[in-house]
Amino acid sequence: MKGLNIKIIISFLGLTSMLNGMFMLFAVPFSMYYGESEKWGILQAGLTTIVIGFILWFFNRNAKKNLGKKEGYLIVTLGWLMLTITGTLPYVFTNSIPVYTNAFFETLSGYSTTGSSILTDIESMPKGILFWRSATHWIGGMGIIVLTVAILPLLGIGGMQLFMAEAPGPSADKMHPRITETAKRLWLIYFILTFTEFFLLKIAGMTWFDAINHAMATMSTGGFSTKNASIAHYDSFPIIQYIIIIFMFIAGANFVLTYFALKGKIRKVFKSEEFRYYFFGTIGVTLLITYLIVNYQDSDLQTSLQHAYTWGETENAFRHAAFSVVSVLTTTGFVSADFTMWNSMVTAIIFSLFFIGGSAGSTSGGIKVVRHIIMIKSSFYEFKKLLHPNAIIPVRYDGGSVPKTIIYNILSFFVLYMLIFIVSSLLLTFFGLDFLSAMGAAASSLGNIGPAVGSVSPVDNFAHLTIPAKWFCSFLMLIGRLELFTVLILLTPFFWRKN
Repeated sequence: MKGLNIKIIISFLGLTSMLNGMFMLFAVPFSMYYGESEKWGILQAGLTTIVIGFILWFFNRNAKKNLGKKEGYLIVTLGWLMLTITGTLPYVFTNSIPVYTNAFFETLSGYSTTGSSILTDIESMPKGILFWRSATHWIGGMGIIVLTVAILPLLGIGGMQLFMAEAPGPSADKMHPRITETAKRLWLIYFILTFTEFFLLKIAGMTWFDAINHAMATMSTGGFSTKNASIAHYDSFPIIQYIIIIFMFIAGANFVLTYFALKGKIRKVFKSEEFRYYFFGTIGVTLLITYLIVNYQDSDLQTSLQHAYTWGETENAFRHAAFSVVSVLTTTGFVSADFTMWNSMVTAIIFSLFFIGGSAGSTSGGIKVVRHIIMIKSSFYEFKKLLHPNAIIPVRYDGGSVPKTIIYNILSFFVLYMLIFIVSSLLLTFFGLDFLSAMGAAASSLGNIGPAVGSVSPVDNFAHLTIPAKWFCSFLMLIGRLELFTVLILLTPFFWRKN
């Protein structure tokens, strides 16, 4: 198409593929250590991905370096699809997930940090494959696009367009004025926090293999576990669950604020309006659910859930309430107990958290806390305008005035998000799900959460979905991860018009 730099797009996809293949090779030593024959399939998948990427990059390496908004949106969306398509190869070459639809679903669920799974017996999977499965979370968590932004300047390409397409939310915070330095520091923080959690989980009682997998899944707010029961497997190790709660919360916060916190600028962290809502909101909802669990729980249900925790102990109720709230709010999706088996009000509260999300600038999905803050303030602004129609009353956030363009963008995002959720719920019923399960699958996939309600509850998975339903949920996971506009703009006719 005239005006569109196709060669730079293909070159970037090649670079993305090569990086993805290199990450695959990290799974080979794990497979070798455990004496698994699947190591050859993983090695073949990694090398194949690298070769594909090298060919795409090599024949387009001399492309013109101009990179506009259209190229940025195409590169991000196609980059994620390239990651997913090549990321299925370890599953396919080892025959670990023989059905390609399932392999694609599991892979995209990994890269999008959704955590929904089609695996019915996770613990029987080869260790090398389980490591790769967790690695897809870790790669997708911060976004391999951001990683590549740090490399592009070496090739003479600016990365701002890509960064804005990867993180199109309302937050414009920067740790450093140069986008390349920002990307590098984001990844450094990401790595340090992942390693720290791995170290603490190992000390707390996890095996080194489980610790590294759960650390990657936590910091990416992904939720893939190496255990069939997820974190409920470690119910006799409360310290493990508390460690994961803390790191899930950190992963759901703005990474720029995490950077300031690591530098000792705690006051600057709490000056953030979004963080204050995120912090105190999490505590408030946790205490409310703890109270409801302890005081309004059916006695028969208490007996049936004795294997999960002792209901007479407030600490157990608080821990599982905190775990469920933080897991859903940050869209991590780890499970310590089946929240759908608590009383109906608790289930309704937790389901409402599906539509909140973590902070802008974090690895979590969902609508994001800052958007809710600005929407609520904008609503009150309209009430004031009714009483004082001639008054100029700006919507203020973090001490500054929010431009109307940002407010309109946020309102448009919210309306579109809810419209997609409603339509998706209806379509999933057409694909064979009951309405409650369809709502749960739609909300979970769009918000990149993982466990939901109905037949896709925390103790179930997505294996029973029909093939069309799995492909549709995969689409929802993709647009949810890239915050709707980045993908959906490609489906509009005016995007493809020649300028």
